[in-house]
Amino acid sequence: MILKPVHQKNLYGLNDFFLNFVKLYRKNNLPNKILISGDEGLGKSTLAFHLVNYVLSRDEDYSYDLKNLQINQENKSYKLTINASNPNLTLVDSLNDKKSIDINQIRDLISNLNKSSFNNKERFVIIDNIEKLNINSVNALLKILEEPPQNIFFILINNDRFILPTLKSRCINFNLFLNHQNTICVVNKLLGEDIFNHINTDLFNHYTTPGKLYKLITFFETNGYNLKDYQLKDLLKLIINEELYKKDILIKNISFEYFEFFFRKELSLIKSKTFDIHNYFIKRINETKKFNLDEESLFNEFEYKVLNG
Repeated sequence: MILKPVHQKNLYGLNDFFLNFVKLYRKNNLPNKILISGDEGLGKSTLAFHLVNYVLSRDEDYSYDLKNLQINQENKSYKLTINASNPNLTLVDSLNDKKSIDINQIRDLISNLNKSSFNNKERFVIIDNIEKLNINSVNALLKILEEPPQNIFFILINNDRFILPTLKSRCINFNLFLNHQNTICVVNKLLGEDIFNHINTDLFNHYTTPGKLYKLITFFETNGYNLKDYQLKDLLKLIINEELYKKDILIKNISFEYFEFFFRKELSLIKSKTFDIHNYFIKRINETKKFNLDEESLFNEFEYKVLNG
């Protein structure tokens, strides 16, 4: 299964959020500056694409299937979106895994929005990973958010990370979340069967998201590992010794989360020494992410001081 949001014809787990947006749209109350916030892997971008398709395909053949919350792959808007040629939808994201969204991307966006539209339909702008906007990009974006062109809707996707208050204050914020049971249901639908046929129960992190769990399982199965054979400590050793964190950025980020999961699951935080170790590594992880430090030394130190300690 291709997990890119633009290819997801089915919407899982976020039914109530989606139907709320539909209700707002039907009453002409849909905000024209929407901020969707939540952990990575919840399906925020998928939700945005479904909302856009619902609106743009209303007068088309094979319009959005509201009963089943499903995009019909035969409708014109979906085909144009898949081919990145939909004149009523602009997607902005960091290019080639760059660490920030360049100001030139925002300038190009503004230039395109100021041009006449090809039809009378609403126009949408989805800006994914807005935490990657640098200060110059944010300042450029703020200008058009303050006075957006008529009939244009902005949907900003935030992976539950810090964004400048000046940007956040100009949008209506919707916080997305899934509970433990919903997470399992969504992963089961993505896999087509019970998640615990693929993963040891010791590895099930209640604080993660369906997208991350699906990615974790498919990554290891593709690389020849069966996660039913690994408990948490053994998995972390495997990730470090085989340097699997270097093969995929999402796996690296999931590994950071599993460090924290290990402390919650395996260590007693009653002991002051454990508190010190825990706080030390959380600080190291945050600094590694923020300043793009060498993660190899962090992983090796974690193995030496914690896994083998």
